[in-house]
Amino acid sequence: MIKKFKPVILFLIHFLFLQGVFSQAPLNMTDYLKENFLGYIKSVPREEIYIHSDRDEYISGEDLWFNIYLIDRQSFKPSGGSKIAYFELLNQENRPVVQKRIRLEGGFGPGQIVLPDTLSTGIYTIRAYTSWMKNFLPYNCFMKDIKIYNSFTSKTIKRKLNSGQIVKDGTGSKVYPEALNSGVILKADNLKPDVLEIEVTADEKYISENSNQFYLFIQTHGIIDYVSSERFSDKNTKISIPKKQLSAGINHITIFNSNGWPVGERFIFTPAIEIPMMTLHSDDSSTFRNKISIDLDIGDVSGTSLTSTGISISVSPETNKHSGLDLSDYLVFGTEYGLPALNVVKDKKIKEIPPEVMDSLLQTVKSNWINWESILKDEMPVLKYQVENEDHYLTGKLISADHRAADSDEFILLSSPGKVAVFQYAKTDKEGNFSFRIHIGEELNDLIIQPDVKAKNHSVNVESSFSDQYLKSVLSVDSTSEKLPSYISAWSVNNQVRNIYGTSSVGSPLPASVSRPKVRRFYGKPETELIMKDYITLPVMQEVFFELLVGVIMKNKKTGYEIIVTDPANNRPYETPPCLFVDGVIVKDAGIIAGIDPEVVEKIDVVREKYFIGDYLFYGIINIITKAGDFSNVALSDNVIRLPYRVVDPVSTFVSPFYSSAEKKRSRIPDFRNTLYWNPSVKPDKEGKARVEFWTSDFVSDYEINIQGITPEGKTFSLKKIIKVKSK
Repeated sequence: MIKKFKPVILFLIHFLFLQGVFSQAPLNMTDYLKENFLGYIKSVPREEIYIHSDRDEYISGEDLWFNIYLIDRQSFKPSGGSKIAYFELLNQENRPVVQKRIRLEGGFGPGQIVLPDTLSTGIYTIRAYTSWMKNFLPYNCFMKDIKIYNSFTSKTIKRKLNSGQIVKDGTGSKVYPEALNSGVILKADNLKPDVLEIEVTADEKYISENSNQFYLFIQTHGIIDYVSSERFSDKNTKISIPKKQLSAGINHITIFNSNGWPVGERFIFTPAIEIPMMTLHSDDSSTFRNKISIDLDIGDVSGTSLTSTGISISVSPETNKHSGLDLSDYLVFGTEYGLPALNVVKDKKIKEIPPEVMDSLLQTVKSNWINWESILKDEMPVLKYQVENEDHYLTGKLISADHRAADSDEFILLSSPGKVAVFQYAKTDKEGNFSFRIHIGEELNDLIIQPDVKAKNHSVNVESSFSDQYLKSVLSVDSTSEKLPSYISAWSVNNQVRNIYGTSSVGSPLPASVSRPKVRRFYGKPETELIMKDYITLPVMQEVFFELLVGVIMKNKKTGYEIIVTDPANNRPYETPPCLFVDGVIVKDAGIIAGIDPEVVEKIDVVREKYFIGDYLFYGIINIITKAGDFSNVALSDNVIRLPYRVVDPVSTFVSPFYSSAEKKRSRIPDFRNTLYWNPSVKPDKEGKARVEFWTSDFVSDYEINIQGITPEGKTFSLKKIIKVKSK
């Protein structure tokens, strides 16, 4: 009897368990979506870069000045994460003509490049990104077109159009593959002033399969605005949400079915409440070689660290052309929504775009950051490039003799010539890739990289730190009928005059913000530190080893020289040869040390005990340190790379004449600056006030003052003003 009832009891228990699980699903799904979303945002944060350049048009051979703003996409605050920005100037074929690494400090980084005087007239692209942003290229990078004119070459303007994929359907909602034919239609009415009205329509199949259930999720640049569990009262359900619950920016609306899969998306725009933050006061006009003062006042912004606010100012000839998106407008779309959207609004202020036009534009966008397929997976994406917040990553690949990737777990060794030995090793992954950490600084490093096992005949290939991932250029045409602006001829003459008189706006380099860390011997204090001047000079290194070094033997065999170190614990020689260094650089041939003239040797360090650096084991260490300490007396093997390497480029100050006396004003040296003034790092005082001063030149023009800035709390501002410079 009991046996007959057992299956029935088990069935009832199983049925009640499933009922409990499904009855809790609507209650837990919102938490599930929130947790997955926040976990993704934390694991895959997004950085944005904005560049304020002194101008948007240049003469080839001129200096281009710029300031980099690195901003966290979620908080919109300056990001202290990445410490290096990769700056490129690309030609019409997306080939870099200038590349620089710029140091970032607290989210800001000033820079300057010299435009090659060989550049032909055309439209070029400024591109910038961080190491972390390389994981998401070609979309996650700042891009801005500038015009460069060369009066000595053809005046044809070459244009290009970059392609950007736009995923859309007939309703304006992007749909994931799992949601095709889902039976759900999502609409959003954002034209009412205070309320967002969302309408969700479902067919009978969806309602039946999902028990009248769906979930609504709204986020804005990584911030959750609204999550709810909803039920269909009929085939059509309307939800009203007060707009004050939505963050400013592009709001991303997603509908999920009862199983937690996205079945529809829609994007709307919520403008920020405009609060005037900064005022600008200056004269409206001036004459030649006269002082101009600009007074800035950020005003009373509660909770703002005013002295940490970053402001950049340019003063350049006004051209009646739009000078690109301001910082606040750029961040609305940023790289999250990409180039197509930015191209639509680049000639306008976003606040000037009618709501219905913006609503129509947002039916053609998708997020390059928030992807629910990735968010709902159990595993976060594996990303190749790390945030460079402490060191720079120098990467490469180990190649076998047959030009294939070498095996995994092969050691690659990094040394730097000098009297103090430094050492790093890296291990290859399954594709032969390796990576070293280099101090972020402006000093020129002398790096020597080599495979550990010489007998394997492997070679090392060091990769460029700049990405080769570009948006595809789909069109390049010559606009032969387009006339050059009239002011370009004057600018070109100005530049030629400055070259003739040798005047320049490039001043002395800015002081390095971070000093190079003190270098110490990686092996610490050696067991033996033999100072050669303390002993009589011996003719060859073999006698030095025999007479002066205890526990170290140099032998000359038919196959060549070998050096043996005995274990001090038992006085027996190691079966594995010691690691040999000359001026801190590993050498694999004992004959190199045997061939060194003792006269050039300053000292010899010996470590006889086994020594570990991470996973790398030394069976004794011998370091021959020459008087020069530059590894100049040793020829490198074919599989060894010697690389002069500067992690970040020095940045110079912008300088201009000071006509503070009548004598200086009467100077006969012409002053034809095309950029009157540039300052990438104006810092207000604790009351939010700042003053900058500069002198006008000999060039008659209307000049645009362009100010961009951001507070530590992420409040952005921009101001522009025209001043006239007259001859009298």
